[in-house]
Amino acid sequence: MPAPLLSTLTGLAFGLSLIVAIGAQNAFVLRTGLRGVHVLPVVAVCALSDAVLITAGVAGVGTLVDRAPAVLVVARLGGAAFLLGYAVVAARRALRPRAALTEDADAAPAALWPVVATSLALTWLNPHVYLDTVVLLGSVAGTHGDLRWWFGGGAVLGSLVWFTALGYGARVLRPLFARPAAWRVLDAVIAVVMASIAVGLLRGL
Repeated sequence: MPAPLLSTLTGLAFGLSLIVAIGAQNAFVLRTGLRGVHVLPVVAVCALSDAVLITAGVAGVGTLVDRAPAVLVVARLGGAAFLLGYAVVAARRALRPRAALTEDADAAPAALWPVVATSLALTWLNPHVYLDTVVLLGSVAGTHGDLRWWFGGGAVLGSLVWFTALGYGARVLRPLFARPAAWRVLDAVIAVVMASIAVGLLRGL
């Protein structure tokens, strides 16, 4: 197997290993896909954000991030506050399943910019994205020497494939979410995930 292709496939696998896990960003993309509203902008924001972060990591920005603990402290506080607020909103939806069903099935589509802003916040206010994508992935990419950009390209491809599959693949689950109880469970899980991540961020200060 040609070395560039091997580095690309390694980057693809490593990138997927970092993002294919339930988290605030993935939960939001899944819910957006289930609603079928503004899926493309959300997928684009998440994939492009990852591409920027991965590029920064491969370029060596991770070293600077690792040496600036104050930046990560601010990111932890801001991210925790945002996630706790989102957890409260999701918990309220879980406690009022009929309202949640009406909101997701019958109401007018949500405005584009608030959805995009939420996608950006869930990505850029999460300090783990800097530690994992910029620092960790950048460090691993560095071990590939001159082929590090092939590795980074594979990681970018993995991110694009994952968010596209999550956002557009969610439609397969729509029949299940025709029932209010399913939305209630989903929102309860989202609330727990968001709150847990927020607590984890605060405990890391």
